[in-house]
Amino acid sequence: MGQVTVFSGPERRRRWSEEERLRILSEAFAPGACVAEVCRRHDISSALIYTWRRKLLDAGAAQEAEAPDALPTPVFAEAVIDGDAVPVSAAEHPAMIIDLPRGKRLSVFAAASPALVAAALKALR
Repeated sequence: MGQVTVFSGPERRRRWSEEERLRILSEAFAPGACVAEVCRRHDISSALIYTWRRKLLDAGAAQEAEAPDALPTPVFAEAVIDGDAVPVSAAEHPAMIIDLPRGKRLSVFAAASPALVAAALKALR
């Protein structure tokens, strides 16, 4: 069972310094970090983390307007196609799998003719 803290009196409102906010934000948005875990560890809501991040990004955008070289511009990652990959044949995998009553199953391959599929469905009915 978790710990319960009862507050009485005036509203509980904490003040965070800019250094604390930046430290928590860098911890929350580090590669592989979980925002929810960081929020639990610091006893803050995830909405507050995202509010701080939005304000930081807005401030960064305002500074970028003044100094355009301050922040790097986002770029797309290069797509790489593996030439050694073996293409998957349509004949190996069914195009459609039909689950019928009483546990019957019909796998229809792309090469099957409509007459063959109709005959198989009629036989399994």
